Amino acid sequence: MKKVYFISGLGADKRAFSFLDLSFCDPVFIDWIKPLEKESLKNYASRLRKQIPEEHPTVVGVSFGGMLATEMAKEDKLMTVIIIASNKSSAEFPGYLRIGKYLPVYKWLPEKLIKNKNLLNWILGVKQDEQRKLISAIIADTDPFFLKWAIYAILHWKETSIPKNVKHIHGTADKLLPFRYVKADYEITGGTHLMSISKGSEISSLLKQLIY
Repeated sequence: MKKVYFISGLGADKRAFSFLDLSFCDPVFIDWIKPLEKESLKNYASRLRKQIPEEHPTVVGVSFGGMLATEMAKEDKLMTVIIIASNKSSAEFPGYLRIGKYLPVYKWLPEKLIKNKNLLNWILGVKQDEQRKLISAIIADTDPFFLKWAIYAILHWKETSIPKNVKHIHGTADKLLPFRYVKADYEITGGTHLMSISKGSEISSLLKQLIY
């Protein structure tokens, strides 16, 4: 059975993949490591890559994890990378995220607001009670330092080149990273930013097709 490495979204962990049927592979969930002060996304991805012993692995990244997987793909052209609800370069960010680089309001926002469940549920497209409970648990466990560092790293991501060994799955109803700004290879109708949870069956089926 093929080993596949999974990198979750910002602040999340392997629980974010609990709605997927990964019985078709041998899943390995990558754990976060502590970021360095003002560390670049590229450098962090390079350090995170050391958790993967295979020379040319298959990596699936969701959201922030997809950006990290894309950076890994640039360093290894023989890797197979699949990103979900993410983007392949800073050029695919919507304008309001680009502005955040020059107006870093996130630095002064209180943790209570950053982790506001109702706001995040709306942005991420979470609707069902079971999904809300999962997201609430993940939010509660998120390290505020890691969260603010990751926002900084994302806003200062300058990469514009897109590696050819990246396959991009994106939802048409993504509020955080709107579909119209990205060039996705596979479109999920009605898929939100957390479609790996809300459309687990559809995503699982597509992953199986792409990996085998």
